Amino acid sequence: MLEGSIWPVVALSLKVGLVASVVTLPIAFALAWLLARTRFPGKILIDGLVHLPLVVPPVVTGWLLLLAFAPAGPVGSWLEQWFGISVMFRWTGAAIAAGVMALPLMVRAMRLSIEAVDRRLENAARTLGASRSRVFRTITLPLALPGVLAAAMLGFARALGEFGATITFVSNVPGETQTLPLAIYAALQTPDGEVQVLRLALISVALSLAALVASELLARRAGRGVHVL
Repeated sequence: MLEGSIWPVVALSLKVGLVASVVTLPIAFALAWLLARTRFPGKILIDGLVHLPLVVPPVVTGWLLLLAFAPAGPVGSWLEQWFGISVMFRWTGAAIAAGVMALPLMVRAMRLSIEAVDRRLENAARTLGASRSRVFRTITLPLALPGVLAAAMLGFARALGEFGATITFVSNVPGETQTLPLAIYAALQTPDGEVQVLRLALISVALSLAALVASELLARRAGRGVHVL
């Protein structure tokens, strides 16, 4: 039987991962579309910036978020002034950190899916009088949907495992920002915490594996359901 204190950590981790992946999804798709379908000066630089969280230490990403969202930071002061909110030491800050770390993986998967769409089908539809929006709704998006769904679940799995940027940005506050990775870290610092670590680690592995399996199943189901109109 799991200890009662574990379940709030699991619930918070799921909430943070879900919010991070859902909010990041349209941003990732827009960036993937921009990188896959357009040409402009500085495209390589934008591509590098998007994928930067994959290669820099997560604590650097967390530190940059801290500078941006701190009360005196450019984003933090704006949120405080106009909306009276702060993401510091709150679960929303953990979701922001998780979303930023998941963004590169989501963009990469979506970009590959968009680039795999046969442009000849789109051009044929345009010659038959279909508008750009209709071509996008009926051809491009359905064909790219497997990659979009896979990217969303991949981002969710990455968000569940986020540690470095989160603890740097919003610290490790039980009940507010303490997700599964942070709870494991805290348990490792306590005497006789091995049992707790084992339980948390097993739950973390199970959730991440379930997300990856769901990504594959959703992609296959979406692929079978694609109909080019």
